[in-house]
Amino acid sequence: MTDVAWIDAALTAARPQALGALLRYFRDLDTAEEAYQNACLRALKNWPENGPPRDPAAWLIMVGRNAALDEVRRRSKQQELPDDDVISDLGDAESEVAERLDGSHYRDDILRLLFICCHPDLPATQQIALALRIVSGLTVKQIARAFLVSEAAMEQRITRAKAAVAKAGVAFETPGAVERSERLGVVAAMIYLIFNEGYSASGDTSEIRAPLCEEAIRLARLLLRLFQNEPEIMGLTALLLLQHARAPARFDSCGAIILMDDQDRGLWNRKMIAEGTALIDKAMRHRRAGPYQVQAAIAALHASAPKPEDTDWRQIDLLYATLEQLQPSPVVTLNRSVAVSKVEGPEAALALIAPLEQRLSSYFHFFGVKGAFLMQLGRNDEARSAFDRAIALAHTTAEAAHIRMHLDQLMKDGAPRTRAAE
Repeated sequence: MTDVAWIDAALTAARPQALGALLRYFRDLDTAEEAYQNACLRALKNWPENGPPRDPAAWLIMVGRNAALDEVRRRSKQQELPDDDVISDLGDAESEVAERLDGSHYRDDILRLLFICCHPDLPATQQIALALRIVSGLTVKQIARAFLVSEAAMEQRITRAKAAVAKAGVAFETPGAVERSERLGVVAAMIYLIFNEGYSASGDTSEIRAPLCEEAIRLARLLLRLFQNEPEIMGLTALLLLQHARAPARFDSCGAIILMDDQDRGLWNRKMIAEGTALIDKAMRHRRAGPYQVQAAIAALHASAPKPEDTDWRQIDLLYATLEQLQPSPVVTLNRSVAVSKVEGPEAALALIAPLEQRLSSYFHFFGVKGAFLMQLGRNDEARSAFDRAIALAHTTAEAAHIRMHLDQLMKDGAPRTRAAE
């Protein structure tokens, strides 16, 4: 690994801890971020010449803090700015800081940083943007590109989020046990939303949005290190790994969607699947089922089937029934209908989703699934109507092209089988 590559990896890994500690010290998000950036600039100059520090996070915290204090002194003109070699000469200070950065400091600083990004006053879009900017260190340009908006619009979104946090008067003390419990679910949901932003990308946007999936997995692993015995965080991490493992097989060379039954399973990332399966097995042993664990178990059943016909649809149906109890949602029931169609047939599946039509009247996938069931039953006119509605609601060209493929099939021979979602 080159010096530049090693430094980049070290700065990325140390960012949440270092920025969290600087935030605790200065109690201002902009000041902490600027201090960290200054420390990174010093690292890019110092580390290639002098070698890596024993603890990169401690080094960045100390240098960032000194740089921020010097900036305050410069602005207030309270005292003369020290020489650069004095600022950079850490001596034993790095070891002293490293000794204080035990597991408790590490956990609390990162939790505080995550909690601030997930402040309840912020809408989900601002939570995600702030987390990607502050915790992950993505540039405004990178985030804007991933969300398909202009840099100016994303800059405004992040600025508004920071202003809302400042206005809310966020407490910077160590989060208590009750707060940790209450906010942990919000942090997990934010990470899941980041993943979905990348996972839901179509073939024509997947290349620029796929990195969001990888960043969500990195954040989930970070959260898992903080809560090693929390089964729902295990479940979340497992779910993201199992879903992302299929990424190379989800689209063809033209960007068209490939349904799960038709995916080349040889392209699935077996190492990632093994890691996700091991995590969900460990989570289930805690006997405290939660929505992420159930979704991960469903994904694991799909991933473990060597061929589509080997999929344990009956068990998947039971798991979706459990998920309906834990997290009632028309979308969950819609997903369950695919399993029901495999176990009981398309008529039973159609009956299951019939009550959902009003609530999902603007949902592309509802009409795509409904059309597929109607095709299987030979009700072609109704299927065509459902597919037309789905095309009208499609958000991407890949979604529309996928439904048009069904319509073409309908014109040819009427009623192909219903398949699992991609």
